Amino acid sequence: MDFIDRLKYYHKWKWKYMKTTLLTPETDENAIKTAAELIRQGEVVGMPTETVYGLAANALDGEAVKKIFLAKGRPQDNPLIIHVPDASWLERYCESVPEAAYRLAENFWPGPLTMILPRKPIVPLRTTGGLETVGVRCPDHPVTLAVIR
Repeated sequence: MDFIDRLKYYHKWKWKYMKTTLLTPETDENAIKTAAELIRQGEVVGMPTETVYGLAANALDGEAVKKIFLAKGRPQDNPLIIHVPDASWLERYCESVPEAAYRLAENFWPGPLTMILPRKPIVPLRTTGGLETVGVRCPDHPVTLAVIR
């Protein structure tokens, strides 16, 4: 069973309320632009990272984040990770970023390292599962990075 089939199987009733469009960057030159636009509009997009396929939404849009929790049946206190294109974005979402975070990013990003840092007020508590910290990661997948940028 592929990713989409598993989602449909586990969340059949939710698919009645969700529009599904398959975007394939290999065959559609506008797929990345379309995925980014859907995210900006508050929609949820399934896309790859270096470790898994996941659901992506605008982490700063509480209603978009809520759609991820509903689609996955994820507990509201289970935080999401914000994906960024590089370490220069840490200060957008995190307070008091320590120098060690930049050194870690330099050595391990892009890749499967998630850093937990104090969140800025711009990051909704819904995204962080009610915590005052936020997980931030730079994925090592060309499609995901292109959508984020």
